[in-house]
Amino acid sequence: MISRLQGTILTRDLDRIEIETSGGVVYEVEVPLTVLQRLPQAGGVVEVRTVHVVTDSSASLYGFVEAHERTLFQRLLTASGVGAKVALSMMSTFSAERLARALVEKDHTALQQVSGIGRKKAEKIALELADKVADLAIVTPSAPEQSSGAQEAVQALVALGYTFGDADQAVRAVLESGLPETTEDLIRLALAG
Repeated sequence: MISRLQGTILTRDLDRIEIETSGGVVYEVEVPLTVLQRLPQAGGVVEVRTVHVVTDSSASLYGFVEAHERTLFQRLLTASGVGAKVALSMMSTFSAERLARALVEKDHTALQQVSGIGRKKAEKIALELADKVADLAIVTPSAPEQSSGAQEAVQALVALGYTFGDADQAVRAVLESGLPETTEDLIRLALAG
C-alpha cells in the first residue's frame, strides 16, 4: 500500500498531478481542487498522503495534504453509492472541514451542490456518514439564529451568482471576523469581502 509520496511535481492538471520520487519513479495522483490549490507549481517539492483505490477496471492513487483529508476520503468511500469519483467531487466542492460539517449537520442543500448528488442521495449519504465523520468536523458553537442567518446569507449569495463553495467561504470569513447584527449585514460584508 502506498500511503505517502514525496517528490517533485512534474505536471499539474485540473484533477491530477504527476510526482517524480527521488528514485526516478513517476506517480500519477488524482487530487481534489481544494488540495490542488495548496500545492506548489510544477518543479516544486511536495509530500502527499495517498489512498490507493483498486477496482475491477483500474487502480488509482488519490492525494491529500492533511491526514484528516485522507481520513475523510476513506470514510466517504464506506457510504453506499459513493465511489472514488463521487468522493473526489465532494472534496473538490468543499474543504474537508466544511464537508464533514455538512454531513454531521445533515445539510442536504449543501451536499446537493456536488455534481451528481441529488436530494435523495444527499439524504442517504448524510444519514450513513454523520456519525462516522463527527470527529473531522470542526464545529464552531453558534446560536441557532446565527446558524440560520448564515445559511440564508449563503443562499442569497448563491442566488446572486456565487458558487456554493465561494458563498460559504465568504460568509464564514465574515463570521470569523466578528458577528454582524443582521443577516443583511452579513450578506453585505460577504459581498464586500
